Amino acid sequence: MPTLSRADNSLLGRWWWSVDRWTLGAIGTLIGFGYIMMLAASPAVAERIGTSRDTFILKQVLFLAVAGAIVVAVSLLSPRDIKRLAIVGCLIALALTAATMVIGVEIKGARRWISLPGMSVQPSEFLKPCFAIVAAWLLSEAKKSPRFPGTTIACLIFAVILLLLKSQPDIGMLVVITAVFLTQLYINGLPLVLVGIALGMFGGGGVLAYWIFPHVQSRWTRFWDGTGDNYQVTTALEAFGNGGLLGRGPGEGHVKDILPDAHADFVYAVAGEEFGMIICVVILAVFAFIVLRGLLRLLREQDQFVVLSCTGLVTGFGLQAFVNMASTLRLIPTKGMTLPFISYGGSSVIAIALGMGMLLALTRRRGRDEPA
Repeated sequence: MPTLSRADNSLLGRWWWSVDRWTLGAIGTLIGFGYIMMLAASPAVAERIGTSRDTFILKQVLFLAVAGAIVVAVSLLSPRDIKRLAIVGCLIALALTAATMVIGVEIKGARRWISLPGMSVQPSEFLKPCFAIVAAWLLSEAKKSPRFPGTTIACLIFAVILLLLKSQPDIGMLVVITAVFLTQLYINGLPLVLVGIALGMFGGGGVLAYWIFPHVQSRWTRFWDGTGDNYQVTTALEAFGNGGLLGRGPGEGHVKDILPDAHADFVYAVAGEEFGMIICVVILAVFAFIVLRGLLRLLREQDQFVVLSCTGLVTGFGLQAFVNMASTLRLIPTKGMTLPFISYGGSSVIAIALGMGMLLALTRRRGRDEPA
């Protein structure tokens, strides 16, 4: 296969020499881990629920292949195209998230999914990257033109999202989107007094959720005093202990045979048991690299829209990874949130791929003749 020359002026050639290949490689590494962990964790889960051993593997192979294609395809776009894609995506995701209240499938007391042939779609997953871009565009335009009510519009959209996610309910998703939006407001120059008020409201919302939603109260109580049903977290911690430094070996773990969500929410525990602490640290390091690399590339960026967009994207990406790994290790209360690119889940993988493609597109080095 011929290598791409720096003199290659084709679309692919310009893309290859302008895209952040280190971040692209790190994303590819996570997708590779996703393939490995599906082979390790999903057959036992499939057998336990009475379906074919290859069911989850085949689906996730397809999801990850599509995700890789989306990362590359979206990273080819210009910032202007990214704005348009995010606006359309945010409108569709808002409409479908609202539709879950009417036609959604109820699972474990929550209506977050719309059933399609062969899979279920969680529309709110696509709100994370799309709203981050839309909010960045509105805030940056308000900065350029003080008469444009961009900040007000962004806050109104956020209020709609808050109402929808509270109604499902999906408190974990709401926490991530809220953290992303508050981070963008802070980077955009929100006064420290208002930052303190926002953080106070954020904390007050957490207290309110504790008293309103029984499942939030239950999870916090089990985490804080260790009482109640802590079977999944206790089993996950035992898996890490059994794996030790180097792991028990591929296919030799037992946690996947007994944990209901071993291929999804607790896939990190499967990695710890079968591949050991070293691989867990490597996975953690790859996530940290993508977040830090994304932020460091913004140090010389002058476009406020790009700064706010990329800050929101890497904040959401890093926070989701942290929540999954920290809850598995019992550092925070348990929350059903996937590990990006590694846990099973079509909606999550595709939405994360969309966000990472947007990140790569916005951080590409662009010549003067390229569209902004």
